[in-house]
Amino acid sequence: MKNIPFISLMILLTQLASAADTHRLRDYPAEQVANKVWVIHGPLGFPSVENQGFMNNPAFVLTDAGVVVIDPGSSTAAGEMVLRQIDKLTKQPVVAVFNTHVHGDHWLGNQAIKDAWPDARFYAHPRMIAKAGAGAAEEWLDRMNRSTDGFTANTRALIPDQAIDQDRVIEIGNTHFRIDAPPKAHSNTDVMIEVVEPGVYFTGDNITYKRIPRMDDGTFKGSAAACKVAKAAQARIYVPGHGPSGGVDIIDGYCDYLATLYRLSGELYEEEMEDYEMKPRIARALKAYADWDGFDAEIGKHISLAILEYEGSL
Repeated sequence: MKNIPFISLMILLTQLASAADTHRLRDYPAEQVANKVWVIHGPLGFPSVENQGFMNNPAFVLTDAGVVVIDPGSSTAAGEMVLRQIDKLTKQPVVAVFNTHVHGDHWLGNQAIKDAWPDARFYAHPRMIAKAGAGAAEEWLDRMNRSTDGFTANTRALIPDQAIDQDRVIEIGNTHFRIDAPPKAHSNTDVMIEVVEPGVYFTGDNITYKRIPRMDDGTFKGSAAACKVAKAAQARIYVPGHGPSGGVDIIDGYCDYLATLYRLSGELYEEEMEDYEMKPRIARALKAYADWDGFDAEIGKHISLAILEYEGSL
């Protein structure tokens, strides 16, 4: 009888641990891409039960003043996973977080950072801040929760409050973060971030590699302009919003896809073809991208969006 309280306590602790585990994201390794710059390359694909809603490329930079995080992921669990990887390398505080755009798979991990480091500052484009506050945050919370069958249910949206725009340079611990803000590119809320000293450039979803992203909120012409801006930085390493990091060739790959699709959609529109009639021909022209994640799901949508954009330019 004397063991009953102890057994009850152990059962309670086991239940609590099990409940915590239901919202714990599996660990992904942080890969060093340059001096003091680390990237957690998430899996490709769209949010799902299988990937627990995690599929972007969170990153962090170690500066003399503390750690700077870029896009901590899609949920509280993702942000906590990022913090676990940081803790393996340094005990410095997180002092700043940059969010590249309004799509929640990149920034809903903010709350985990804030909970751990209340003094951290959160930066984003002013249009991202406005859109998130006007309903986009709730939309993305719901989307992530439905996509993961409730895995992200305990996530709260911490919206950045520090606005950044084109050519802003923020110095943190002798490291300079320079901002490019191409309009009407992937989401019209985008910033791209050059970490100047190590020569690393974070593109957000203006560039992806080995994955075809949504274009519902973007434009083809604006995305082409963003490609030129990114290339002009002449960075040593480019970190896309999704997919492996690499050299300037990762920009060329994605931007060639966009340019070819937009050009052919316009040409075939002039031939009075319907979008469904264009699709096989455009898909053949883009066969080099057929193994990119999302190609089959997105190419038809992209053609329709390209036609609308082309019509609007006439």
